[in-house]
Amino acid sequence: MPAADDAGRGPRVYCTLFDRNYLLKGLVMLQSLRAHAADAVVYVLCMDTDTFDLLGRLALPGVRRLVLADVEDDALRAVKPTRSVAEYCWTLSPALCWHVMQACPEAAFVTYLDADLMFFSDVEPLYAEMGARSVSITDHRYPPALAHLQMYGRFNVQWVGFRRDEIGLRCLARWRAQCIEWCFARLEAGRLGDQKYLEEWPALYGDAVHVIAHPGAGVGPWNVFASRVGDADGRVTVDGAPLIFYHYHQFQLLAGGGVDYMPPLYQSLGPPPMAIYGAYERALEGALAQVRAIEPTFTGGLRSTGMVSARRFVQRFVPTRVKNFLRRVGLQPW
Repeated sequence: MPAADDAGRGPRVYCTLFDRNYLLKGLVMLQSLRAHAADAVVYVLCMDTDTFDLLGRLALPGVRRLVLADVEDDALRAVKPTRSVAEYCWTLSPALCWHVMQACPEAAFVTYLDADLMFFSDVEPLYAEMGARSVSITDHRYPPALAHLQMYGRFNVQWVGFRRDEIGLRCLARWRAQCIEWCFARLEAGRLGDQKYLEEWPALYGDAVHVIAHPGAGVGPWNVFASRVGDADGRVTVDGAPLIFYHYHQFQLLAGGGVDYMPPLYQSLGPPPMAIYGAYERALEGALAQVRAIEPTFTGGLRSTGMVSARRFVQRFVPTRVKNFLRRVGLQPW
């Protein structure tokens, strides 16, 4: 059985979603979570049939596969044609959590996880920290050098948890409705994708919302350069605490071999901490070997050097107003 909720009312479960192009990252996330939460149960919304089939053949313990038809209702199907692939995935994040609440009525707590995370140590400190609160979220913790990014959202939809109580369900239902109404890759009227909606939660729900304080949670390229990455008995630490999970935002495996670690904005702050990035590179290579053992020609998620270079060029040199215009007209080559 999954780990019990603090109040002893039932287990905690997780959910995530990804397609063939994120399958390797998803495998690393699932397997690293299982390594540090041995009884974890994760519902995976498979965004294509290849992902559903390959996950089935891999038979990972604790993984429950879902297809789009399990989660989609008329409202979601109606907005699907208006969203890009990424935007529709964001739209589905709260809908998936809501579905799992209904499909797993014994679950006391449902946590959404981004597919491009990797876990390094036990997740129990995060649940202990939040206690009996209803909602759990993570702060970007932008350092002064990146304070301008705050306009895109204080919180990151990488770990978002909901308790099966009145406030948890009310918060989740509202977020789901908001994302169905509007969820686009542009900053507009105080909204951006599924992310900026989280900013109102502390004011709306008060102490029932817990912003995780553990320095080893929610670490990513936007805050790692302002942190002290170390080692304690062979374990990665951040500011002296165990690293629990890292978010490998835009980490790319290249088709010709090698990797591209992160967008140029973050690379300008310093060299990637290889205790963190080397571990992920090795884990992805292991996941690729796993998949190729059952599908030898698999290339999902392997990007051409030219494509990645072009994306990084746009990210570095094209003005934000131009990128926002291209997003509004449905063009987003990066």
